[in-house]
Formats: sequence, C-alpha cells, structure tokens
Amino acid sequence: MITWIVIIALVVVIVLWVISVQNRLVKVDELCNNSLKQIQVQQMSRYDALKTIVSLARESAQVEGENFEKIIAMRRITSTAAPTAKEINDNEAALTAMSAKLIAVAEQYPQLQGSEQYKEAIKSYKDYEENVRLSRMTCNDTITKYNRDVRSFPASVVASLLHFPVRDYLADAPDKADIPEEVFKR
Repeated sequence: MITWIVIIALVVVIVLWVISVQNRLVKVDELCNNSLKQIQVQQMSRYDALKTIVSLARESAQVEGENFEKIIAMRRITSTAAPTAKEINDNEAALTAMSAKLIAVAEQYPQLQGSEQYKEAIKSYKDYEENVRLSRMTCNDTITKYNRDVRSFPASVVASLLHFPVRDYLADAPDKADIPEEVFKR
C-alpha cells in the first residue's frame, strides 16, 4: 500500500514538474515571438520613413520610380504574420542596402538635404533605426533565455518531447557600417 502511495506521489510530482517546465517554455517562446513581431513593426515604420525620403527625392531630383516600388514591395514582405529570425535578418539586409542607395542619391541634391521634410524623414528613420537596434538586443536576450531552457537538462527532455526547438539568433548586418553616419547628423 505504501509502495503505491509513493509511486503515485512520484508520478504526480513528475507530471507537475513537466507541466511547470512546459508552461515556462511556452511563456518564453511567446516572449520570443512577441519580440520578433515588435522588430517587424518597427521595420515597417522604417520602410514608411524611407518611402517618405523616396517621395521627397523623387520630387526634388526626378529619381526614377523604381526605388519607390522596391520600398513598397519590401514593406509588403515585412508584414508577414509570424516572422522568423531569418526573415527579420533578410528584411534588415534589404532595408540597409536600399537606404544606403537612397541616401547616396539624396546626397547629390543639396536642395533636398536642406528641406525640412527631408530632415524630419531622416530623423524619423534614425529614430526607428535605434528602436530596431534596441529591440534586436532585447530579442536576442529573450532567445538566449529560451535556448538556455530548451538546452539545459532536465528541461531539455521535456522540450524535445514537446517539440520546442532551439531558436536562431538575430544576426548583425555586416553592411550596416556602409551608411555614412554624417548623413544622419544633418
């Protein structure tokens, strides 16, 4: 009789522990999803700021509409329902490349750079850039906590049984340094 009570108590403790680990994993997984979604929202705002810059450049410099169409297409790609780290990294690389090209074109037109609208659009872009940078750091911290839970024993047993995979980190865009900082100081 006592053997059965011990066995039942042990099974109950194990089940409660598994439930506890599963709930913790779900909580941190949702925090990871939320942080990726926050970055996605801020990337869309940066695309909007770039659209404003393209529009102003188009008016001032008769820049071909192809850049504007690329920005709109990239924003559509950014608005997927559940972004992954790879999608966020790809969007970041595309945005960085497009903004570098656009700012290089805008530098050729002093009347555009003197425009208050252009200055405000560049300031907005820089603010969103900083927000994304901070959000990426927060996201990677959250992913670290999640991965630590998923990979550490004995929680790793529950994670593998319940199909909680290790998450990818957000990479730093190596071509970020290509955008001259003095452009944003105007």
